[in-house]
Amino acid sequence: MNLTKDMLIAVLMGGPGAEKEVSMASGKAVLQALQEKGFQAVGVEVTDLEPKLPEGTSLAFNVIHGTFGEDGELQKYLEGLEIRYTGAGVKSSEVAFDKNLSKECFLKHEVPTPGSEVVDCSSGVKPPAMKVPFVVKPPREGSSVGIRVVKKESEAMEAMEHAAKFSHDLLVEEFVEGRELTVGVLNGEVFPVVEIAPPEGDWYDMETKYPWLSGKEKGSQYTCPADLTSEETAVVQAAAKKAYNALGIEVYSRVDVLLNPFGSPYVLEANTIPGMTETSLLPMGAAEAGYTFGDLCVKIAELSLAARP
Repeated sequence: MNLTKDMLIAVLMGGPGAEKEVSMASGKAVLQALQEKGFQAVGVEVTDLEPKLPEGTSLAFNVIHGTFGEDGELQKYLEGLEIRYTGAGVKSSEVAFDKNLSKECFLKHEVPTPGSEVVDCSSGVKPPAMKVPFVVKPPREGSSVGIRVVKKESEAMEAMEHAAKFSHDLLVEEFVEGRELTVGVLNGEVFPVVEIAPPEGDWYDMETKYPWLSGKEKGSQYTCPADLTSEETAVVQAAAKKAYNALGIEVYSRVDVLLNPFGSPYVLEANTIPGMTETSLLPMGAAEAGYTFGDLCVKIAELSLAARP
């Protein structure tokens, strides 16, 4: 199916998860961009698990980050309504959203990624076998929710207890010292690399990503294209594309990668519904590749319709 300007596009934003406010900002930006391009787009704030879409909706443009929007559940719901939607499908969304399933997929397809273990805390919180430093992650949360970096053994149990508030099957990863990078992929096209520099003494968590949510004065700084050698750029982009392909992601994604001091990349995760404001990281890489924000939104819609004829 081809995208036409007489189609009704419902931009879905909000959602029940911890990233509601970020999703609202993304949704409003996408809605405005589509309207400025001449499309019939309407905003729909999602507040429950059975959102009502306007009658005659041809395409749901999904910008709900994290729970419900990014985990495959909204995709199942829309398929039940026989409404086409943007981005990754049910299966690839489920796997990409679950850090434990992603890790299995990365290892199977030889995607470079930090060493890890899964700690089952269903019968009580316990420390991992891994030695410090490591990172504790609830497997099904977005935007660094619940994540703790542990550099001393004395911090381990508190970090595990904090993460266990969100899930019982915790992912514990080796801590990789390196440059924080992210790479957008659109239908197999790999965008220029973005480098993320959190404020000194901080790491890239919810507060440094979105200082406007927490009242912080300073957030992270971003550079695109990242100041890398051509060889470093190539290995990071190759790792990102390999992760995108391994997860079977449709249409678009943003892949987070660490680059250690020896030039080795480590893929952390792929975000199937990345931030979509004009200053978000996927649009930043897209802009460097020649796409305006409006062009990017339209391209995502076109590719999504083509992927679901």
